[in-house]
Amino acid sequence: MAVATISNIRLVGVAACVPKGRRTTADYADLTAEDRAKFTKTTGIEERRVAGPEQCTSDFCCAAAERLLAELQWAKEDIQVLVCVTQTPDYPIPATGILLQHRLGLSKDCMAFDINLGCSGYVYGLMVAASLLQTLGGKKALLLVGDTSTKITHEHDRTAAPLFGDAGTATALTYDPAAPVMRFDLHSDGAGAQAIIIRAGGFRQPLTLDAMQVREVEPGVFRAPVNVELNGVDVFNFGLREVPGTVQAVLTAAQCQIGDVDQFVFHQANRLMNEIIRKKIKVPEEKCPYSLRRFGNTSCSSIPLTLVTECRAALLSSPQRMIFCGFGIGLSWASALVETTAVACPELVEI
Repeated sequence: MAVATISNIRLVGVAACVPKGRRTTADYADLTAEDRAKFTKTTGIEERRVAGPEQCTSDFCCAAAERLLAELQWAKEDIQVLVCVTQTPDYPIPATGILLQHRLGLSKDCMAFDINLGCSGYVYGLMVAASLLQTLGGKKALLLVGDTSTKITHEHDRTAAPLFGDAGTATALTYDPAAPVMRFDLHSDGAGAQAIIIRAGGFRQPLTLDAMQVREVEPGVFRAPVNVELNGVDVFNFGLREVPGTVQAVLTAAQCQIGDVDQFVFHQANRLMNEIIRKKIKVPEEKCPYSLRRFGNTSCSSIPLTLVTECRAALLSSPQRMIFCGFGIGLSWASALVETTAVACPELVEI
């Protein structure tokens, strides 16, 4: 697609929430000590946050939103748009976004809906929420983004289980005629759908007892058709092939150089992959923050979680020109160039 521009919308706040439950790579018994050391060196993941049995995506998004709304002191009746991005909804129906509209006490005039996307979902959701708010011509929007990916991985699938952590986030947008232009570049390629997939549980392959049956799919790797299946090599190669181009697209559209951007916040997929991408684009190491070590791959919430945990001081203290880039399931990939000033960014919430 050609780079899209959205005017009159300002990002004014971001908050994140994680579960208190922790699991460390060092304790993951399905890998040998040597494999655990290699895994940590390659992925950068030492620890992940894991939701409890009764905790769902909405719990983390709601806690983040409540904390952010208190910080901003927004009147809830002014929120016209609520976009929820998740692949792990509380229920198949209704939409988690509508549950959150009620739970947060927002007006019945607030439109609320879900977007089913993972790794690129924050950038997609940001464009959708900003576009709707621009169309409406006023007031405020919430983008709630989160996943409990540990609930869809099998604990004995060593290709996926040690990677994923759980989190929920909230991003606040407001209409402001003086706001800098936001720029977006979004792509998708369904030919790569098999790279990250849950095969059962929808209507193509309904949920049955057989779909829940755990099988050894390769030596030492166990999962059921209702669990996420990840082809790491395909995802790795896809990221190296597509991500540099989408970042360059928004830079070119904004007539920016690498040095003009304060932070490049990438989806926290895999440190080795992200480092190769960073070096291909020639981004300085200090401009590329990571939250992987403490939280793992938190799917669609990884970009805003990284903003809160790694970029908070910069967001609070000075104007920032930032590139967000998400890539993965779908396959899909997207970049955004966003400029911020005086962003509300409360400390990380844990529940």
